[in-house]
Amino acid sequence: MKNLAEQIESAGFAIVPSLLDKLTLEILEQALPRSLGARGGIRNLLEIPAISSLAASPVLRALLDPTLGSQAVPVRGILFDKTPDANWKVTWHQDLTIAVRQRVEAEGYGPWSEKDGIVHVQPPCDVLESMLAVRIHLDDNSAANGPLRVVPGSHRAGKLRDSEIPTWREGATEHVCLVPRGGALLMRPLLIHASSPARKPGHRRVIHIEYANCALAAGLEWRWADIPARAA
Repeated sequence: MKNLAEQIESAGFAIVPSLLDKLTLEILEQALPRSLGARGGIRNLLEIPAISSLAASPVLRALLDPTLGSQAVPVRGILFDKTPDANWKVTWHQDLTIAVRQRVEAEGYGPWSEKDGIVHVQPPCDVLESMLAVRIHLDDNSAANGPLRVVPGSHRAGKLRDSEIPTWREGATEHVCLVPRGGALLMRPLLIHASSPARKPGHRRVIHIEYANCALAAGLEWRWADIPARAA
């Protein structure tokens, strides 16, 4: 039986069915907006104290440290929610952008963009390979509410152009990631993934926290590098 770090290394993802207890989930729910309307998500989530505390908590560090090492820090947080007002489809893709404090031209970094007032950029492949996302589910995830689908092992393909992904997927077997309330999905950014609209839209709230254990090019800084890596 592979341990968590081995699963992430080989498949690019791992599911932890039970991670947070009922009280912790209720605290998180109270700290988050009750409704996102038609937006379907909010960025800058690490600016919410309850989320930054969660990101540094021992329970998450126990998952992260064996894979990323004890020096890894949280670098971005996003809340996703599929509802009748925001029931989107995401085509097959990799997560290729990171959030930084300001734009500084550096070799291997680009293109640049801005999302909700935060500067984003595509970094070199080795930066993305040093990262891991933890997706904590606040609602039970079923086949009917638009779960994440992944292609196991695709994180080892490196950065792919959009035109390369359909060819790379030919013959590949996808995995549907069903995660119960309080559970988590750990995944590498370069893992090819997608999700369909929910057939029965209700709530499908996911707290998505990204961690990294690497420095950026000279002059570039992670946007949330000052968030504590561990709880005090």
